[in-house]
Amino acid sequence: MRHTLAGLAILLVLATAAAAVAASPSDAWLEGYVAAVLERELKLPTPSLRVRGGVVTLSAGDLAGVDPARVRSLLGGIRGVARVEVVPEAAPATVSVAATAPTEAPATPSPEAPLVISDYQTGLLPGGTLFKPLIADPRWPHFAASYQRYLRDPTLTDVANVSFGETFALLRERYWQTWWEFGVQAGVFAIFDLNAVSKDLINADYFVAVPFSLRHDDLSAMLRIFHQSSHLGDEFLLRTKARRLNLSYEALDVKTSYDVADWLRVYGGAGYLFATDPANLQRWSLQYGAEVASPWPGRAAGWRPIAAVDVQHREENHWSSDFSARTGIEIDGVLASRKMQILFEYFLGRSPNGQFFKQKIEYFGVGAHFHF
Repeated sequence: MRHTLAGLAILLVLATAAAAVAASPSDAWLEGYVAAVLERELKLPTPSLRVRGGVVTLSAGDLAGVDPARVRSLLGGIRGVARVEVVPEAAPATVSVAATAPTEAPATPSPEAPLVISDYQTGLLPGGTLFKPLIADPRWPHFAASYQRYLRDPTLTDVANVSFGETFALLRERYWQTWWEFGVQAGVFAIFDLNAVSKDLINADYFVAVPFSLRHDDLSAMLRIFHQSSHLGDEFLLRTKARRLNLSYEALDVKTSYDVADWLRVYGGAGYLFATDPANLQRWSLQYGAEVASPWPGRAAGWRPIAAVDVQHREENHWSSDFSARTGIEIDGVLASRKMQILFEYFLGRSPNGQFFKQKIEYFGVGAHFHF
């Protein structure tokens, strides 16, 4: 049953991704979305922006010294954009705007209002998510690979940690100034013993969730119901004769997040387990953390330093702290419009890996993380 759920989750994610790629956004939506991207990523107002047939056209005079190649790279990865054209400031496209309105007309509509409305697409299979990924959460579904060096551990020293997964919004709508969406979230988390002859798979956790998210200005929240099951690797079982524990559960959790500033985010939440195996697992958990994105060297550079901490407490472990910290750089526009993070990691607490949840571990690591 657990394998069937995991397989269905992965198929659902793939089908959702394929449908999202196939959907072709309208020029009007693309124009609003591109304007929002330029405002958020480069702090550029673009009164000359036009989108026709997927071709983005804007005036060089709007770029305020930003390298046109950087703009093309940033916008070229947006789904539905055929190409990006930066025309000279005196081009007809710019003159036509001036000819149809007073000189100050482009600045008359408040740039904030349309950007807020256009920032998130509504309807089926919209892009992005309202609740942003938690950078330092060891169990947030995304694509990643990292090397971890365990300290003073009797069984593990050099470990490869990989994860495969993502969050997709299936439906999003807007009610007054509040956005809401529901979607699907799925992932697989696995660790391998690099010191074993065959690089044994130690443990794999399968995760699938249905999240419901809200966002109002800088405040966002996510409520989700999810299933997780854990499985030990065959080589590891044969080599160590470890006693297998059939760990699986369903759970409900809620998280809230607040963007204190452009460079600071704080969050917190709680969770409750039900339908657990073994049945005597304690149910409650708490989670909180913070993330910092450096304002230097600026979004126009295409990269920035970031840092995050995540702390979790579980009733099963007598409310002891599981502390995770990550810091490094975030690079925009890698693999089309995706973000890549190169992060150094530190963890101290009870293991997040399946049936080892009672074991206290400590490790340093470094890894690459990708977010859609």
